[in-house]
Amino acid sequence: MTTAPGRATTGEPRSRQRPLRRWIRARPADVIDLFVYVVVLNLAVEYLPAVISEGFTLSLLTALLLKVALEIVVALKGRVVARFHAATTRSGKVVAGVALWVVAAGSKLVVLGLVDVVFGDAVSLGGFVSVTLLVLALLASRAAVRRVLEEPEDASAAPA
Repeated sequence: MTTAPGRATTGEPRSRQRPLRRWIRARPADVIDLFVYVVVLNLAVEYLPAVISEGFTLSLLTALLLKVALEIVVALKGRVVARFHAATTRSGKVVAGVALWVVAAGSKLVVLGLVDVVFGDAVSLGGFVSVTLLVLALLASRAAVRRVLEEPEDASAAPA
């Protein structure tokens, strides 16, 4: 199969395909997450006066920034929760609980700061409450879409 010069075909070795295309094929769930985030963010822009984006391109870039930030937060939260479960003393559980609260609350402030630094006045996610609601909506929407798209555990047992 041949295509225009410089274009990768399915028959070409992966090393010759473009890096972005390789990444997209390796992580389709992340691409879907990005699309979900764009939809949720644009709904927030439309219905919440505190959430502002001056254009679709900025919404897309903001969704990408939120995707990266939330992936880091979810990973960090997972580590803190693991420490909480691994703690054997009351003080260990308290410290892990406080750390979990700091990650949960602090991440919203970090997101607000990042958006302000990267986009300035062109994008606003409102204040702490609106960004918290937005993050909850993003994560819930992502989970719902992933649940809809996931493969059944045993496809052979599913009715035809």
